[in-house]
Amino acid sequence: MNVTPDQVALATRYLGLELRNPLVAAASPVTGRLDTLRRLDEAGVGAVVLPSLFEEQIVHDELALHELSHVGQEISPEISGYLDPFTGVEVGPGAYLRRLEAAKGALTVPVIASLNGQRPGGWTHHAQLMQDAGADAIELNVYFLATDPAEAGRDVEDRTVDIVAAVCDKVAVPVTVKIGPWYSSVPHLVRRIAEAGAQGVTLFNRFYQPDVDLELLEVAPRLVLSTPEEARLALRWIAILHGRTAIDLAASSGAHDADDVVKLLLVGADVVTMASALLESGPEHVAAVLAGVRSWMAEHEYDQVDDLRGALSQRAAPDPATFERANYLRTLTRYAAAYRPPR
Repeated sequence: MNVTPDQVALATRYLGLELRNPLVAAASPVTGRLDTLRRLDEAGVGAVVLPSLFEEQIVHDELALHELSHVGQEISPEISGYLDPFTGVEVGPGAYLRRLEAAKGALTVPVIASLNGQRPGGWTHHAQLMQDAGADAIELNVYFLATDPAEAGRDVEDRTVDIVAAVCDKVAVPVTVKIGPWYSSVPHLVRRIAEAGAQGVTLFNRFYQPDVDLELLEVAPRLVLSTPEEARLALRWIAILHGRTAIDLAASSGAHDADDVVKLLLVGADVVTMASALLESGPEHVAAVLAGVRSWMAEHEYDQVDDLRGALSQRAAPDPATFERANYLRTLTRYAAAYRPPR
C-alpha cells in the first residue's frame, strides 16, 4: 500500500472533542494574544490552551486594592472619597474571561481554558465562569510543591484528587489535569484522577527551578525553555499508562519537531502539546511540524493517527522492560562500554 502525505488523516478525538490533528498549542504567551491565536489557527493547530488564570494573583490584587481603599482613614473617613478613580481598577477574572470569549469567537478550533487555583472554592468558582464564557474544556494546572515535612505523600495526592472531584462536580465541560512528575506512583494518581471525573491528564507540568544571583546574593527566578530531551519523561510514563487507563493522555514539555510528536504518539499520547518551539519559531511552526508528521506517516504507510498511536507503548513493545528498571542498567552499561576518556 502506497500512502502519500496528502492521504494521511490526522483527525483525532481528545476530551470528547473533535480535533483536526493531535497537535495542541500549550499555554504560553503565544496563546495569550488574539493575533497569535489566529496565526496558530491558520497554521493548522488542533486546539489551543490559553494561559492559566492564577487565583492567587486575583486574590493578591483584591487584597491590595482593599488595603489601598483604606489608606488615610485614620486621618478622616472622608478621605476615601479621593480614591474613587480606583473603583475602575479590574482585579477579578473579567479580563481573562473576555479574552476567552474573544478567542472562541475568532477561532475555528477548540479553546481550552487553564486554571491554577489555591482554594477548593476558588477552583470551582472560576471553572464555572470559564465554562459560562464558552470554554470547550478546562485544564486544571496543579502546580504544588510539597515542602512541609509533616505532610504525607498521600495527603498531597488527596489534595489534587479533591480539587478534581470538586470541579468535575460543578462543570459539564470536559476537565483535564496537568500534573507534575513528583508523585510516588504516577499510575495510581492518574487512576484516581480518572475516578474523580476527569477526562484527561497532561504529563507533565514543568516546575521552574530558582537560581542564585551571585552578585546580588539573592534567589532569583529563571525561566529556561524546554529541550527535546525533556520529552522522554512524558514518553516513558505515557508508554506505561497507555492501555491501562481510559483517560486521555496529553504529552507536555519537550516536543519541538515532527519526530518528537511522532515518538509521543507511538507510545500512546492522544495529543502532543507544544509551547517552547512555538515561542522560538512562531505560530507558523505548526504547519512545518504537521507536514513532517504526514511525511513520516506516509513513508511508514500509516494513513491515520489511530493506526500508529500506542504501537510502541509498554504493552505493545517487544521489550516492555525497556520502559522500566532494566533500561537503567542497559543505559549505563552501553555508555560505559562506548566511553573514551578525553585527551
